Amino acid sequence: MIRPGAVFAIIWLGWIVSWLVAALWSARTEKRALTTDVWFCRGVLLIGAVLLMYATRHMRHETRLWHVGFGGAYALAALTLAGILLAWWARIHLGRLWSGAITRKQGHHVVDSGPYGLVRHPIYSGLIVAIVATAAAQATILALIGAALIVVGLWLKARIEERFLNAELGADAYGAYRRRVPMLVPFLS
Repeated sequence: MIRPGAVFAIIWLGWIVSWLVAALWSARTEKRALTTDVWFCRGVLLIGAVLLMYATRHMRHETRLWHVGFGGAYALAALTLAGILLAWWARIHLGRLWSGAITRKQGHHVVDSGPYGLVRHPIYSGLIVAIVATAAAQATILALIGAALIVVGLWLKARIEERFLNAELGADAYGAYRRRVPMLVPFLS
């Protein structure tokens, strides 16, 4: 049987490698959002990721706030995988319009079907689920702080992206989508 820590490592390593390789099929960028808000958001995400990775590598030296046991760890690994799969579904559905940065791609338009009919930022939603599940399995203060920073960073990035897309795609098209579909949590108005 594979230990829970190895399961989490396989899930995250698989996501990172596949995500980087898939960046090759993105369309040409026409405009990029590079503001101080974007750089601040990237900083928050980076600090959160470093803390979460540090907590994962050094968890034997930290006191756990709770113990999930093997069954709980496997359940949280399954939840992590479900979050990653949601992010992948969204990325595949978005196709060549995807970008790791906040950009307008060639032929950019509002995508409101598939996972984008549930939430406006399903990639971020899936990553939030995966990161919170991973931090809950670690159950250390550093892991929880790292996860919280990543959640805040993704929320900030979603807000910046909303303003950018509203300006680039038009208040009529993107504004109507915003009124119809929640930002990160399905079924919230």
